[in-house]
Amino acid sequence: MITRRETVLKALHEALLGMPGGATVMRNAVLPERIPDAGLVILRDGTPGTPEVTLSPLRWHWQHRAELEVFLRGGDLDERFDALTAAIGALLAGDRTLGGICDWIEAEAPEPADLPVEGATTIRAAALGITLHYTTADALA
Repeated sequence: MITRRETVLKALHEALLGMPGGATVMRNAVLPERIPDAGLVILRDGTPGTPEVTLSPLRWHWQHRAELEVFLRGGDLDERFDALTAAIGALLAGDRTLGGICDWIEAEAPEPADLPVEGATTIRAAALGITLHYTTADALA
């Protein structure tokens, strides 16, 4: 039986796979040696945190914080980074419940950094926090 947590994370990953622009999307992957030309997005499962609990009926209300790591290299990094993060934002805003699987999803502003690579083009990397709100009938469900 798949948990609600895994169902929500799989739904987010599948939604990201359909993002326009051609960026490669992976889940919990090791950073590859080469960043694809269209960019790379890695979904990290993150942590569900401490839930709020209601007693009647007994339910656990999670604010699960996942993270997207975004990587781009070469070209106009400012414009391409803006386009990629805007595409992620539009995708999430277009279906805040991931087809009814999640109660609500929201993104935090990115934290970009340029990573110089000796003998190669600079890589723009960023972390985007994603908060997934969902409810379970059990702490481990």
